[in-house]
Amino acid sequence: MNVQSSAAEPAAAAVSVPEAVPALDAADHGSGPGLGPGRGAALVPIVLVVAGGLSVQFGSAVAALLMPKAGALGVVTLRLAAAALILLVVCRPKLRGHSRADWGTVVAFGVAMGGMNTLFYQALDRIPLGIAVTLEVLGPLALSVFASRRLINVVWAGLALVGVVLLGGGGFDRLDPVGAAYALGAGAMWAAYIVFSARTGRRFPQADGLALAMVVAAVLSLPLGIWESGAKLTVPSTLALGAAVAVLSSVLPYTLELMALRRLPASTFAVMMSLEPAIAATAGFLILNQALSTTDALAIALVIGASMGAVRSQTGARKKRQKG
Repeated sequence: MNVQSSAAEPAAAAVSVPEAVPALDAADHGSGPGLGPGRGAALVPIVLVVAGGLSVQFGSAVAALLMPKAGALGVVTLRLAAAALILLVVCRPKLRGHSRADWGTVVAFGVAMGGMNTLFYQALDRIPLGIAVTLEVLGPLALSVFASRRLINVVWAGLALVGVVLLGGGGFDRLDPVGAAYALGAGAMWAAYIVFSARTGRRFPQADGLALAMVVAAVLSLPLGIWESGAKLTVPSTLALGAAVAVLSSVLPYTLELMALRRLPASTFAVMMSLEPAIAATAGFLILNQALSTTDALAIALVIGASMGAVRSQTGARKKRQKG
């Protein structure tokens, strides 16, 4: 489900890199894709971002395959628990020296993360992957529009709304209204995730905040997973697939995108992340045999265009402020 930016950063930029504020700041101040000799060096961060997006969405496709065995809530529990264990081992976050406000922030971050994953996987259990991600990305896009308070972003929001209407085919009963509602709820939690991710990054060093928030999310999801799936979660093959989902959807993409952000401007990164719905639709088609109609493909393209437009307009406004 699929960053450390301000609340005004566009949707896609904030999605996958919960601990990247320093990298984003460095990228915005000149450490662009030209680092290193030759054109090949400029392509490396782009390849890393694409690889991260592929990892996230194909991980979601694998999660969909696992749902008949472990249930949607069970898959969430497996993913978050495995990711939490991996991040705790790798990051070894310090537990001492933090204020009550620090812990409150990281708990809120964990609640947002857990809610986002739980709602998204409930949606994924009911509607195609590409459509679920398209609806989910509306949350961060709305956050960007509201925070920017620029008229042009209202236009982008309208374009995204047209895409949503097309997806619904005039009525969301075609999609399964419950699945669509879960995806929109996941988008709202994604927006909250962005806000608390940025706050956590300012209070905790390195990826410590991410690791601790992942533990909070895993603990919150555990009762739900046990309630729905029980002993099914202990089946070795299910555990192995759950670990694979955790690596593909959390650990690997975070790592790849952090590496990319050291050499790629944040605005470029945000535009590329706007392609997530298209990557999700591709993963759904290749792994889950979820073919999209022409109307669905057009709707996804409209939401992608709206996200890219919001990113570009936000970047342009920031550059004007810097020049002024």
